[in-house]
Amino acid sequence: MKGIYCLIINIKKDINPKIGALGNILFIKGKYVYVGSAQNSIEKRVSRHFSKNKKIKWHIDYLLANPNVNLINAVYKKAGKEEECKIACLLNKLENPIKGFGCSDCRCYSHLFKLKSLSNLNKLNLKEFIIKY
Repeated sequence: MKGIYCLIINIKKDINPKIGALGNILFIKGKYVYVGSAQNSIEKRVSRHFSKNKKIKWHIDYLLANPNVNLINAVYKKAGKEEECKIACLLNKLENPIKGFGCSDCRCYSHLFKLKSLSNLNKLNLKEFIIKY
């Protein structure tokens, strides 16, 4: 299945990790959401994000590798790649964007957002992912 997904992330304490070419970024303790897409197999892509043993190649990989960061859940929607940026633009208006994160292949401001409230995710009409480990 192809589609877009959102990863719900918990950062347990303030951290300042190096995120690839972006350099060090300060992340304040709290909940975050990352918007991504997979146009071949969304199931494999989301499972990869939950995996601890992977090659670090995307901004999100650097963040998820930090021991103070937990991936809580993933939600998804069957859609084309263009929906990824539409959702990122909507979240940019509702939440606190992390400038330049996860959007090196598009013109979005960000694809990672510190959440003010989990309730805004309900507006996105996404389904919960069921992943078997």
